[in-house]
Amino acid sequence: MSSFKIFDIAGSALSAQSLRLNTVASNLANADAISGTAEGAYKARLPMFKAAMEAGGKDTAGVQVLGVVESQTPADKRYEPGHPLADADGYVYAPNVNVVEEMVNMISASRSYQSSVEVMNTAKELASRTLSLGR
Repeated sequence: MSSFKIFDIAGSALSAQSLRLNTVASNLANADAISGTAEGAYKARLPMFKAAMEAGGKDTAGVQVLGVVESQTPADKRYEPGHPLADADGYVYAPNVNVVEEMVNMISASRSYQSSVEVMNTAKELASRTLSLGR
């Protein structure tokens, strides 16, 4: 593995945590969206990651983004007969977003992002010091 591969690994981690922060922001922005049907209710989005390891002579390592999937948790059914979006039985459907869980995900993703930035800064500083040894 090249000594500069650390930048690719940290960069893939930055990209993954950025996606994670974006999905958290989307989930929080839609946490109060109400729908008249369970199918129409916003479904929380979850990023899927995989550790990409160097194997078989391939020069890949880091975090691989597999995609973003929707949560399969059912929408929250609430009885609000006076709501303009209520169905014939008086129910509205709220998103399956757990705000507390999303806040924890946001803090975790933010700290992971900061850690990856520190890894890149440390690697840059070490490379710079190594190059200055020859002077």
